Amino acid sequence: MTKTTRVLGASLGALALTVSLAACGGDSLEKSKDGGSAAPESSSGSGGAKGSLVIGAAGFTESNVLAELYAQVLKDAGYSTSIKTVNNRELYEPSLEKGEIDVVPEYAATLAEFLNAKVNGAKAPEEKPVASSDVAATVAALDKLAGPLGLKALPAGAAVDQNAFAVSREFAEKNNLKTLSDLGKSGLKVKIAAGDECSVRPFCAPGLTTTYGIQVSGIDPKGVGTPQAKQAVKDGADQLVLTTTTDATLDSYGLVLLEDDKKLQNADNVLPVVNAKDAGAPEVAAALDKLTKALTTADLVDLNRKVDAERAKPADVAKAYLESKGLLKK
Repeated sequence: MTKTTRVLGASLGALALTVSLAACGGDSLEKSKDGGSAAPESSSGSGGAKGSLVIGAAGFTESNVLAELYAQVLKDAGYSTSIKTVNNRELYEPSLEKGEIDVVPEYAATLAEFLNAKVNGAKAPEEKPVASSDVAATVAALDKLAGPLGLKALPAGAAVDQNAFAVSREFAEKNNLKTLSDLGKSGLKVKIAAGDECSVRPFCAPGLTTTYGIQVSGIDPKGVGTPQAKQAVKDGADQLVLTTTTDATLDSYGLVLLEDDKKLQNADNVLPVVNAKDAGAPEVAAALDKLTKALTTADLVDLNRKVDAERAKPADVAKAYLESKGLLKK
């Protein structure tokens, strides 16, 4: 997938989080919008009249594509751009503060809680969380934490990559399920394919029970959005799988997402975060804002699919998308 290799990146329980959320398919319950070690830089342009910008990527499919999208729209706006892949948020966030990276695609709730832990202590995300299902409030909290660090969160868009739950299409049709509320009202007992921490995380089994009244019979610790987890639901061994909203492989397993109609999950909307000193110019924000406003969750699913299933290069996928949306002048 993408983020689960990504998807819910900053663990709510600790400052240290290595990964996810998100290209789907990892061991963490949370979007591994994080990873391991640094990778080489790649260039998306040279000779920009407005100066040079380094765009950070977190090493999973979705982040790589988003970094290419950012690099190409900024190049089109007159900047020389390059992409630097640093898989671990604990490494790339300080680099962003130092100006070694100028712009990075991020997820509002995940980064907000990461900075909450960094600024207020490792227990802060659990004891005094700042993220919620309200995207405006979450971004405001994020920007408040980011400002003193020399960072600025630009506006978030509609595209969101957050934890989500899927069932088999057959199970959904048989029981008339479209939302998680429908599943709760059905009275059906479900076994969840997820990380083993699902049993204690508030957005997983406990949240499903308290928010939706879903009867959880157990956790099958196959990971978040992994092929094994999805196969278990396809085969009927489990009934529910924890994955992400931008999982591009659900169709191939015959799975469908159930809508989080009561907003259990936090607002992990995609947004650019910049070094305020080096990349805080209005021209940078304007160029990225056009992309942010155009990008949808369905677009992310399609972009992830093209890279993961069709083996297209992120740079080519990004260029085709930007051209299709009329976001490139040159």
